[in-house]
Amino acid sequence: MVEVFAVASGKGGTGKTTSTVALGMALAERYDVTVVDADTGMANLLFHAGLSEVETTLHDVLADSAPVADATYDRFGMTVVPCGTSLEGFREADPSRLREVVATLAADTDVILLDSPPALDSRAAVLPVVIADRAVVVLQPTIPAISDGLKVQEYATSYDTDVAGLLFNKVREDGIERVAEKTERYFEGPTLGAVPESERAREARRAGRPLLAHAPDCEAAAAYRRAADALSVRDGASDDVADRFRSAVIPEPP
Repeated sequence: MVEVFAVASGKGGTGKTTSTVALGMALAERYDVTVVDADTGMANLLFHAGLSEVETTLHDVLADSAPVADATYDRFGMTVVPCGTSLEGFREADPSRLREVVATLAADTDVILLDSPPALDSRAAVLPVVIADRAVVVLQPTIPAISDGLKVQEYATSYDTDVAGLLFNKVREDGIERVAEKTERYFEGPTLGAVPESERAREARRAGRPLLAHAPDCEAAAAYRRAADALSVRDGASDDVADRFRSAVIPEPP
């Protein structure tokens, strides 16, 4: 009874991790949600969730030195699986084991959000998108960002991962209007929402707290809640839900 979303972007700096946590918190009002930091090389979810002091992370699980349960933490109404930030941990981790991690988590949750690497430049970076049922593409409302987002869509659809929708972030006043037509023309999924550029989001990152916990009444937080409402969660169940993720094919490099 689980659906897995890859929250992805074609480049860094779009606010993808902020968006992943915000969508997770909003969805957690209706579902059992698990958020996984699948960016094993440049992880930062643990800082957003106030987990910088944890001992066991996804790196340890991917290195086969700890069970998944030891790297799960209850934070802000969600289950959070952070990834470590050390170079040694990255070297020891086997990214292909992410399939087994997702399979294990899928047995005990409704929604999994994979905070995916921003650049599709390796097999490990593409794998979260391949594993997922659908992808949420996070974009800034600029032509270059849309071009990068199209690369995410191309990889997703080539591996039978649907696009659940687009989430525009860091939107300045009237900034989305000039790209809306191109977006509708080239992307398959609907526009879930447009989150305004927000000083409160920057404050939340500095405080090590999710935006919806730090400033729940701000305009950006409200936009994330509307986006979560627009994100339809389907029943992704199969006869053996775990096998569905264990069998995901590891893609060739782009």
